[in-house]
Amino acid sequence: MATVDVYSMDKKKVGSVDLDDTIFGADVKSHLLHAAVRYQLAKRRQGTHAVKRRSDVRGGGKKPYKQKGTGRARQGTIRAPQWRGGGVVFGPEPRDHSIGMNKKERRTALCCALSKRVADDAVVVLDDFGFDAPKTKQVVAFLERFGLGDALLVLAEGDEIVTRSARNLSNVTVLPSAGVNVYDILLRDSLVITQGAVEALTKRLAG
Repeated sequence: MATVDVYSMDKKKVGSVDLDDTIFGADVKSHLLHAAVRYQLAKRRQGTHAVKRRSDVRGGGKKPYKQKGTGRARQGTIRAPQWRGGGVVFGPEPRDHSIGMNKKERRTALCCALSKRVADDAVVVLDDFGFDAPKTKQVVAFLERFGLGDALLVLAEGDEIVTRSARNLSNVTVLPSAGVNVYDILLRDSLVITQGAVEALTKRLAG
């Protein structure tokens, strides 16, 4: 079981916490990480893209010109695909883009993502953020103090002050422990997690 230091916002060591090896020290399985990212991104797609086929385009009921005697190819409707304004051939239709991934695989993939950040020495454990008011400069100062370029901030529970402080920063994502996912962990170079969030994740993923 790995032990990591717990820091305050001023980068002062205030204690330590033990990380469960089954969650933060698991073998990193890249194929599960890949599958989990595909699973998440596929579920985000609305699947509402569509085109009009020749039967959906308005008009075109009358034959544009007579069948024979014009020297041109025969045409039955101006809404056929070869006409400008006609229907589209083999265009996209509304559909469900989601792919399957069972619960055990999703849990294992999340443990792999957390373990990867620990193995990369890219995890900072805080006692608490403790912001009094929503100010972006507090988050910027924190990142500079710890030498972080971009980061995922994980809280035990949702915190409106921290969320509003970081919402204007394109390099920072804030999530409660219940919303931690593989994609957001891998998207950011660093994982900043509060001690309470560590306990919440351990309780959620243990066993």
